[in-house]
Amino acid sequence: MYFGGSVISSVDFHGRIALAIFLSQCPLRCPYCQNGELLEDKSEKSLEEVFKLIDDSFDFIDAVVISGGEPLVQSRDVLEILKYTKKLNLETKLDTSGVYPEKLEPLLDWIDYLALDIKAPFDRYNEIIGSDVGSDVKKSMEMAYNKEGLQLECRTTYVPKLMSLVDLEAISKIVQCDIFTLQQFRNRNVLDQSLSKINSPNPIDMREFAEFIKKYNLPDIEVQLKTAEFGDEIIE
Repeated sequence: MYFGGSVISSVDFHGRIALAIFLSQCPLRCPYCQNGELLEDKSEKSLEEVFKLIDDSFDFIDAVVISGGEPLVQSRDVLEILKYTKKLNLETKLDTSGVYPEKLEPLLDWIDYLALDIKAPFDRYNEIIGSDVGSDVKKSMEMAYNKEGLQLECRTTYVPKLMSLVDLEAISKIVQCDIFTLQQFRNRNVLDQSLSKINSPNPIDMREFAEFIKKYNLPDIEVQLKTAEFGDEIIE
């Protein structure tokens, strides 16, 4: 499989120490992507080598996270990793853009936690990231939300040049999830170099907006805010 690297992490799966596995390749070219080196990387590792990574980390971890890139480009290998992880009684988390609902569906029985990127209002994907995949992401979200026993987090990164607060509010009105996370754009290591000149959104303004959508649009689910200045915050 195309393999981008791995790290033992305390931040990729909240409350767990996890082995985070990054798989290369992605069909999207989001302007603010910060893992651009993985988009077309073809470094390889066999399934057996990945299983050994998990075995070697077993004494130190509670979970395995599969991220990317877009892991579902290699969905068959992802399924085998998930099955192996569950056989060891470790928890599983998958990070995905949601562009492959048909590949996601057979994996849901093996996932404890799904982090789904909602990059734009579903009808504005093509305008904001250059790929008309909003309907596929919507299908993935609905499928995961209706899966019993699966915890679903929807994540949106606020990139001022690409989207407005109107877009963020529209997203907050359409998400179906257990947790909604609003993330601050960082201008380092972005795919579209013109964005490197855009300042990160003011964290205090972002907190005020997160409080607004929590109160008016998402009162019944957990709302989180992630900024460089204040770290992870739960919005009350």
